[in-house]
Amino acid sequence: MIKKEMIAMLLAGGQGSRLGVLTSKVAKPAVAFGGKYRIIDFPLSNCINSGVDTVGVLTQYQPLRLNTHIGIGIPWDLDRNIGGVTVLPPYEKSANSEWYTGTANAIFQNLDYMESFNPEYVLILSGDHIYKMDYEVMLDFHKANEAEVTIAVMPVPMEEASRFGIMITDENRRITDFEEKPEHPRSNLASMGIYIFNWKTLKEALLTMADQPALDFGKHVIPYCHEKGAPLYAYEFNGYWKDVGTLSSYWEANMELIDIVPEFNLYEEYWKIYTKSDILPPQYMSWDSVVSRCIIGEGTNIYGKVYNSVVGCGVTIGEGVVVRDSIIMNNVVIGAGCEINKAIIAENVLIGKGVKLGVGDEAENDTAPHIYNHGLVTVGEKSVIPDNVSVGKNTVIAGVTTAADYADAYLASGKTLIKAEER
Repeated sequence: MIKKEMIAMLLAGGQGSRLGVLTSKVAKPAVAFGGKYRIIDFPLSNCINSGVDTVGVLTQYQPLRLNTHIGIGIPWDLDRNIGGVTVLPPYEKSANSEWYTGTANAIFQNLDYMESFNPEYVLILSGDHIYKMDYEVMLDFHKANEAEVTIAVMPVPMEEASRFGIMITDENRRITDFEEKPEHPRSNLASMGIYIFNWKTLKEALLTMADQPALDFGKHVIPYCHEKGAPLYAYEFNGYWKDVGTLSSYWEANMELIDIVPEFNLYEEYWKIYTKSDILPPQYMSWDSVVSRCIIGEGTNIYGKVYNSVVGCGVTIGEGVVVRDSIIMNNVVIGAGCEINKAIIAENVLIGKGVKLGVGDEAENDTAPHIYNHGLVTVGEKSVIPDNVSVGKNTVIAGVTTAADYADAYLASGKTLIKAEER
């Protein structure tokens, strides 16, 4: 019988709808981040750096790119005969077949997978946060307190606490109570959605609560364990942790990577971030190009000027182009003479010559102001923008657009231009 001390279950099925067109064709954990990475690389790298060598990745929404990226886990040294990384989509069962309906339901549907490793502990992770964390230290805390459930928490400013699940603890960090997005929070310890369960405790809770619709950890499993009197503890984490669930937080987290002293450092020897890298030639910068405070991916050719931006792999930035404060993902081509300001440009986009993005005054987006805001221009993957058009702020473009889509060669601030077809 195989026996693993701790296995990880990584929830990567989320759509990430607040990222708008960035996730219309790709799961949020597979979205590019930091030039050469994808969001899921961070929790996966944390696992291997923490000595956790068995990871089940639960996928559901648009899983193709995620599956291709993870493959058999070679970049993370997770290609093991026993354990390693396994992609776990919802599958056809003889009795009834169903999608994963909640975070805990997804775990419940994979009881057999977990059982096969006979673990003592199960680590539950989310696939869409940017952080570095040694799960071994959290496990030591879990064991030292003889906890049955340990929840990673992070102190947040009291005025923001009502946005989170909040843990109330005694002086020994034992959880005495918890509140989901309380109006008047009694504590500022926010749950990070990272849990360590004793396997027996988790299994019993999942089997008992299995019939709950949209079975969820915060709403069902943890309250059940608490009511049963299981010892629950809060493990306080004080490092960098970012939920990149909105376009503005995603943009900010990328921009923080290029600070003079980045709060989140991609270059630490002892805590590497692993990813699947394509075999690409080196970057090329022409004699008159300018690059200042940027991350530039491999295989990228720069003939223009790029300031304060994160540029992916295989990108071409034409002559006379000026890019500022932007995220440009893999395989984007920007024609000569463009001006790009505070834009997020997804993969495989083609931008014509003389295009200006992010011009004029701000106006509220006309279709989804809660998604497209903070003055950003967002361009969905495989989109085409024709020559010599100007685009305002808080705008979104997706699909193959032509000059006819831009009245007077202009898309005003706050406008949405989404077309169905792709190239």
